[in-house]
Amino acid sequence: MELVPRKGRHMPLQRLHDISLGGVACNSVRAFRRGTAIELCIPLLGEQARFSGTVAWCRKEAEDYMIGVAFTDEENMFRARMVEQICLIEQYRKQREEAIGHALAPEAVAQEWIALHAADFAPV
Repeated sequence: MELVPRKGRHMPLQRLHDISLGGVACNSVRAFRRGTAIELCIPLLGEQARFSGTVAWCRKEAEDYMIGVAFTDEENMFRARMVEQICLIEQYRKQREEAIGHALAPEAVAQEWIALHAADFAPV
């Protein structure tokens, strides 16, 4: 994941820490001022995985900063939650494959994950 100030350059890849209905928290090698317009990019998922937001808070951690990014609109919020589900399904697939020792069909794993966790992502 990358944090990109909307008027600036790409920052090095960051680690996504948490995502919620209103925004995300992620680690950053640099601090951002509250109110900074920012774009969250997930290069692995292509150009569609870009989400506009605003820095809601910034907290110094031991080796970096924890940045809270609030989404600027409902569309970005919805798209980010969809990306979160994709990431969680992929993580679930890797765990299941490791546990059983062979590859699984991605579609079948996705359906299994949805059956177990879709209620957690119901619209509010």
